[in-house]
Amino acid sequence: MKRNATSKPSISPEQMAAALAAAPERVEDPDCPYDPNDPAAVAAYWQGAIASHGLAELRETRAARRRGPGRASTKVSTTIRLSPEGLDHRSGRCPEVPHWRSRL
Repeated sequence: MKRNATSKPSISPEQMAAALAAAPERVEDPDCPYDPNDPAAVAAYWQGAIASHGLAELRETRAARRRGPGRASTKVSTTIRLSPEGLDHRSGRCPEVPHWRSRL
């Protein structure tokens, strides 16, 4: 069974029609590199545009990054043994060796 939408649309059809009726016929934008009122100029400007990713490609890429159930861990568990002297030297009791865990 399909669920009903729980939120109301942000704009009613009447408001949309009123906004479109109040919109100007021509757009005047001096910073635009082409004339937005001329469909041929718009098409010529965007003719060489290349979309870097499509929506389907982005979804595939994101899905490939996730680890699902049953996938192997990306880290390897290991154990090291340090002598008490080495541990004392690296454990922060020695101020000359900060951040010892990240250096091991």
